[in-house]
Amino acid sequence: MKMRAIPVLSRRGLHRMRAAQVGLIVGFWLAGEALVRLAHLPLPGGIVGLALLLASMAAGWISPFSARRGAQCLLADMLLFFVPAVPAVVEHGEFVGILGLKILAVILVGTVAVMAATALTVDVCHAWMLRRARAGEPSAAEGC
Repeated sequence: MKMRAIPVLSRRGLHRMRAAQVGLIVGFWLAGEALVRLAHLPLPGGIVGLALLLASMAAGWISPFSARRGAQCLLADMLLFFVPAVPAVVEHGEFVGILGLKILAVILVGTVAVMAATALTVDVCHAWMLRRARAGEPSAAEGC
């Protein structure tokens, strides 16, 4: 087998294997954590890892297809990360009164703000992809 065939096989395998893609995302998260701790940055390691992953994709080192299924898998199960907070709310009766309504209002406003920011980001990214596709750039089909 040629030496060039090994990276191609591993790339194809990475595009098909969801667990490997989740591992890739976790690897970038750990790299971000390590960088934050070594450089004493005042940022969360997950954000730095996400920036590293984005920079790798922008540089063309990693294809967006190499992390798409893994990211979808993590996003599909994201609700499980919030389940432990539910029993804490149920145990405290003070959350049923005015305090609970205030917290509910903050949660609803925060959720709407996050959804609006996400929708705006997706819209801007989609418009950017369409502009790149019209300009005839070959990487526009890979996605944002």
